[in-house]
Amino acid sequence: MEKIRTRYAPSPTGKMHVGNLRTALYEFLVAKHAGGDFMLRIEDTDQERFVEGAIDIINHTLEQTGLYHDEGPDKDGGYGPYVQSERVKTGIYMKYAKELVEKGEAYYCFCDKARLETLKTEVVEGKEISIYDKHCLSLSKEEVEANLAAGKPFVIRQNIPNEGTTTFTDELYGDITVDNAELDDMILIKSDGYPTYNFANVVDDHTMNITHVVRGNEYISSSPKYQRLYDAFGWKSPVYIHLPLITDENHKKLSKRCGHSSFEDLIEQGFVSEAIVNFIALLGWSPEDNREIFSLDELIKEFDYHRISKSPAVFDIVKLRWMNGEYLKAMDPERFYEMAEPFLKKAITKDMDLKKVAAMVKTRIEVFPDIEEMVDFFNELPEYDTEMYVHKKMKTTKESSLEVLKQLLPVLEAQDDYSNDALYALFQNFAAEHEYKNGYVLWPVRTAVSGKQMTPAGATEIMELIGKEESLERIRKGISLLGG
Repeated sequence: MEKIRTRYAPSPTGKMHVGNLRTALYEFLVAKHAGGDFMLRIEDTDQERFVEGAIDIINHTLEQTGLYHDEGPDKDGGYGPYVQSERVKTGIYMKYAKELVEKGEAYYCFCDKARLETLKTEVVEGKEISIYDKHCLSLSKEEVEANLAAGKPFVIRQNIPNEGTTTFTDELYGDITVDNAELDDMILIKSDGYPTYNFANVVDDHTMNITHVVRGNEYISSSPKYQRLYDAFGWKSPVYIHLPLITDENHKKLSKRCGHSSFEDLIEQGFVSEAIVNFIALLGWSPEDNREIFSLDELIKEFDYHRISKSPAVFDIVKLRWMNGEYLKAMDPERFYEMAEPFLKKAITKDMDLKKVAAMVKTRIEVFPDIEEMVDFFNELPEYDTEMYVHKKMKTTKESSLEVLKQLLPVLEAQDDYSNDALYALFQNFAAEHEYKNGYVLWPVRTAVSGKQMTPAGATEIMELIGKEESLERIRKGISLLGG
């Protein structure tokens, strides 16, 4: 069997959108599941949209997500160059465009801007495009040569017949047939000598021996033009896999304005790369069972592109947060602390064992920025409502809480050992002596020392970290607030 070869071919135009990362991931999985090769190719023929530093972003993102390429600008596998602007210099695109001209499948077009502006337009997928009228197709060979000799600016256009149909096959959608009359004579070589995205794609995929092309289904409308190019050259077309749209929770296309449309956005918001990859893998693909947590190696083993859905995939940020939380729970404690430390230091400026605080929050947060609000009470007791002392299940009231705190204060003042175990034994003994349930004692103490409804730890763990003096000061404050 032919070895599967896929390619991720991004344009360096800025941050990596979630949709682009999913394409890269699926290309990677299609190849690796079959023991094939995954290639990185940079498509920078649109020089106007080129963003400085964007190639570094692409490389860094692929590295962070573990999508290592077998070939690319930094790993020549014999199919280079792997950057289209460098490939332009080899003359490869002009060579193949001229071959199509010789076959009558393409032609030189010398129309200037003024004439092009007079052409009729059509709205395609919300965009207004002009329909070229094949004016220059009728030029004689002598007229073309004279124009070229005179240095007249030109483009090379694909010659698509006005009659008949074109059919291409997609692995998910099956055979798709369109009327040729709906296809425009697209430009293959621009006036600056650079190939258009579509033409370079076809030439590069063929000459680099790409077997499977995975891309968003917004490219389905362009696919008949790709197919005509393959047919014109007499080349075998690759296997096409068009992916469903990714939408937001309102079922609208995921846009940059939503705040979490790029990999960089998600990393900055405290998500870890493994969770992002896992989540994105499920945006359009599902395994045979209902399992949701996958490592990259497990995805490679399980991934079958025939299980990709045609229905739009919803980017559910709530589900991503849950999934990220599962990864944080399972994370090695040392790595977790290393990643949590900046957030802990921002929230807690007092001298304290931050590793213990990290261990407390590890199973309670979904993303790292959750840490600050969860632990800020360690640094300073917040203002709080005394209604928090009321707990129906514990049968505590403001009055009972005040009584417990007043009884405990001298006991805690006399206690020197403020370790977690010693304090817990103290509270147990106190509760037993007064015939209280443990919760009846611990609830008001935890409320007094934290000023929070929800805390990442119990009263004794909090008191161990903030120490004797701070604990007593906070309990006295609680007594005062309760009217004692």
